[in-house]
Amino acid sequence: MSNLRKILIDGIEVEVDPSMTLIQACEQAGVEIPRFCYHERLSIAGNCRMCLVEVVGGPPKPAASCAMQVKDLRPGPNGEPSVIKTNSPMVKKAREGVMEFLLINHPLDCPICDQGGECDLQDQAMAYGVDFSRYREPKRASEDLDLGPLVATTMTRCISCTRCVRFTTEVAGITQMGQTGRGEDAEITSYLNTTLDSNLQGNIIDLCPVGALTSKPYAFTARPWELTKTETIDVMDALGSNIRVDTKGREVKRIVPRNHDGVNEEWISDKTRFVWDGLRRQRLDTPYIRENGKLRKASWGEALAAAAAAMKGKKVLGLIGDLAPVEAAFSLKQLVEGQGGSVECRTDGARLPAGNRSAYAGTAKIEDIDSAKVILLVGTNPRTEAPVLNARIRKAWAAGARVGLIGPKADLTYDYYHFGNDRQALTDLVAKVQAKDNTVVIVGQGALNEADGEAVLSQVMRYTEGAGAKLLVLHTAASRVGAMDVGAVTEGGLAALDGAEVVYNLGADEVEIAPGATVIYQGSHGDRGAHRADIILPSAAYTEENGLFVNTEGRPQLAFRAGFAPGEAKENWAILRALSAELGATQDWDTLAGLRQALVAAHPHLADIDTVAENAWQALPVAAPGKADFRYAVRDFYLTNPIARASGLMAELSAMAKSRTDAPMAAE
Repeated sequence: MSNLRKILIDGIEVEVDPSMTLIQACEQAGVEIPRFCYHERLSIAGNCRMCLVEVVGGPPKPAASCAMQVKDLRPGPNGEPSVIKTNSPMVKKAREGVMEFLLINHPLDCPICDQGGECDLQDQAMAYGVDFSRYREPKRASEDLDLGPLVATTMTRCISCTRCVRFTTEVAGITQMGQTGRGEDAEITSYLNTTLDSNLQGNIIDLCPVGALTSKPYAFTARPWELTKTETIDVMDALGSNIRVDTKGREVKRIVPRNHDGVNEEWISDKTRFVWDGLRRQRLDTPYIRENGKLRKASWGEALAAAAAAMKGKKVLGLIGDLAPVEAAFSLKQLVEGQGGSVECRTDGARLPAGNRSAYAGTAKIEDIDSAKVILLVGTNPRTEAPVLNARIRKAWAAGARVGLIGPKADLTYDYYHFGNDRQALTDLVAKVQAKDNTVVIVGQGALNEADGEAVLSQVMRYTEGAGAKLLVLHTAASRVGAMDVGAVTEGGLAALDGAEVVYNLGADEVEIAPGATVIYQGSHGDRGAHRADIILPSAAYTEENGLFVNTEGRPQLAFRAGFAPGEAKENWAILRALSAELGATQDWDTLAGLRQALVAAHPHLADIDTVAENAWQALPVAAPGKADFRYAVRDFYLTNPIARASGLMAELSAMAKSRTDAPMAAE
């Protein structure tokens, strides 16, 4: 028997779950209800009163639809469905009254407000407000807060919806914002005027329904109607957050999140959101060739000829960096192996077994965390490796999940049981494993990039099997799973560097290459890889080419070009295609579509965009790991890749984070 309940909303009969709020029921019926404080992913505050509706047969006053559930409605005298009206004279008058009160103290500074053009208050004042004000007294003003270099505040515009307070407390897990005072003295403030200590704080900019919280780096650089909007994928970590890149002319002006319930919900990390200033600094925009120890500018023809001459007849090793799309990895593998060389994508030394997708991508989906009862973290600090995933773990913890950690203690924003720092803690736990309901095991790259990484992974897989759990391998590189999928691995991993005469470096800036080998560097920024290079081939960054990325759970997603690469820089696949012709081993495609056809023919699962494939479980042979403590893969959250290291804002945030941890105590 169905437990759905029939109600009438503006004459439309709908069947809804009785535990739904009226605002959700109205959305299901296709009726729009204005709101400022209500948000689907935050707790209910019920304090803006904009979502008032009339409940027929109820009290003779409008009810807040966000705070009233369907099961609280009274049926009609003869058991008829309850009736809700959202456009009656009572509701219209109530909304006009609420809007008039909200605008009493709101400054009329829309022309100079950064929220202008995408402001909920503007839109709803137009749709539901009145065209006059009866208020003649002076407006109240508030002092602005200093929340740090990311979020600009104009607190006079604040309408006390408390979305920012609820987000920072419930999702980001910091308790630095709150409301003080009562009546007209009530204001949102930060505890002791501190700056926010969270790598998710930029999300309060999107949440703010007025112009009280805006983006400091984006301030006064563009209006929303001037921007070209491109829906694409983020590569700052391996989560594959869905983002929208907004460009004006050739420049990226801001990056904002897109909703994807299976990946990032509607949050993104601060690195994802604010790294865009690094896209225009320290860029490589012309090929270079090193002569007599110095790099000189060269033409494309010259540089490709030099690269081909260097590679012919030599032992070549291709390195695939953290930001390379799958097409570039596939193309480089085909090119280098055609010359008798080999390709390696595990540039951090992670001992990920080739060909075993259940071991390098795992068997869990990110959304499995939501329903987990037990979550075990092994050698990973998700707060720095994937902050949005960490917020998801926090959500599961808040719903009652128990979290365990093996690795150094860290502030993860939620409580956890600490099993220990070292491998012994893991083997002890594996020895007494018991089957549990809804368990997710998350293993980080810090656990896998030491010499005994495969033994650690075998123990983790043994625990996963014994607990009847699902395994999620949390990667730190956006390109890693896709490159593993196309088989871009070589026997011995990075040890192959020692015997290589030529290293073709595809944007791997975190690898030290010893003197001796000739290095061909293909990348977008003048980072460490370019300093070591003998030939530099400038390529596009992630916002400047179409590409396929496979995220940490094994979900292929398409990134789209938002702008063009600077100067003479070319798309990654096009450079490799041109080089193949120079080597006399021309690749079979001359368009990205042709390359993708070859890629999908070789690896059919990559055609299933936005689908997480079921990976057959293949447990590794159990081996005993060493005795050492685990170390986390990410030392500095803000400086993990060449784009972030080129960003002035990321450098400032990194310095601020370091000063927080180094601050001496008062008693010292």
